Amino acid sequence: MNKTEMIDAVAKVTGVTKADVAKVINAYTDEIVKAVAAGDDYVTVGFGKFYQSERQARIGRNPSTGAEIKIPAAKVPKFSAGKAFKDAVNAPKKAAKGARKAKK
Repeated sequence: MNKTEMIDAVAKVTGVTKADVAKVINAYTDEIVKAVAAGDDYVTVGFGKFYQSERQARIGRNPSTGAEIKIPAAKVPKFSAGKAFKDAVNAPKKAAKGARKAKK
């Protein structure tokens, strides 16, 4: 699903115009980006946590030449899924495993 599809889906479920949904989604994602860039965490219980992590400097290789290159340290955004999200993703697998065991 991409952003346009998400806007369409939310507009359909809520009955709000697509333009208004787009404004809300844009504001929502902008605020998450601002919070994480400032070093804060953004947590939605059950959904997940957006946070900032530090990646240390390291030595890498240029794939075309094989030459060593220095990769500088960087701050990177990360996401950790919440329990309800993980359970929702894994629910079909558990049901499918149970169905296979029942057939045997």
